[in-house]
Amino acid sequence: MSERPVDLRRGALSMVTSGLLFAFMGVAIKLAAAELPNTVVVFARNALGLLAFVPLLPQLYRIGWRTHALREHLVRGLAGLGAMYGNFYAIAHLPLADAVLINYSVPLFMPLIERAWLGEPVPKGLPSRLALGFVGVLFVLKPGSGLFQAAALAGLLGALSGALAQVGIRRLTASEPTLRIVVYFSVIATLASATPLPLSWRTPQTTGVWAALVAAGVLASVAQLFLTRSYFYAPAGSVGPFMFASVLWAAALDYLFFDRLPGASSLAGGALIVTAGILSLRTAPRITAPTTIDD
Repeated sequence: MSERPVDLRRGALSMVTSGLLFAFMGVAIKLAAAELPNTVVVFARNALGLLAFVPLLPQLYRIGWRTHALREHLVRGLAGLGAMYGNFYAIAHLPLADAVLINYSVPLFMPLIERAWLGEPVPKGLPSRLALGFVGVLFVLKPGSGLFQAAALAGLLGALSGALAQVGIRRLTASEPTLRIVVYFSVIATLASATPLPLSWRTPQTTGVWAALVAAGVLASVAQLFLTRSYFYAPAGSVGPFMFASVLWAAALDYLFFDRLPGASSLAGGALIVTAGILSLRTAPRITAPTTIDD
């Protein structure tokens, strides 16, 4: 198995692009969630996102469908779906920038999951970074606002699931091509998210909601490609900090679409979360992927 040299420039560009696309996806989710329940929005995002990969099926056929990492794909897929449920609920009930900030507490959980799953040592100084990050989360959540008990908890649980999914992506990129990873995720997430639909289905009533759902699915799938590719080009400790560009994108889009600017508390909390997250990512182990990606 040959190793590919680290390409930080391409990895960072892929991560920043992914963050921009995910921020636009957040806008689409927020618009759709105003009319539809969370379960329907999550399923639509997955099903429509899976359809977005149909033109790429010939390419996947050339790479090959078969995988020797089915268990890892299942863990990554179900964890990613859990992250989606929590994150989408937070997006629907919190300001977009705040929901994105909570979601980007993911790096705080990653070292603990890496220890449990990959057997990697716990980095020095982890408790202080966790404390710093979660103080930032409290600043963003503003517990007295009444949103703490539902939307905030959902967002934090989504971040924990997202951390598991991120570690799963990094593990999979050691042996799997990018396209296979994202297609397996889309298939698993679509099938699993269809389970609760008989109890909660609601048909969208307006063209605008349909458009928001389609946009969310397409944007999320393309963003997943860029996210997965970024971890291929460089290790998480190098490209991970660039994920926080998504917070800036989300704040800008929150203002453009919803005329809402982050408050002083959110800005202070965001600074703490970003600082703690970058410190956590800087200690992430290097995983160099083989040259199996189809460029």
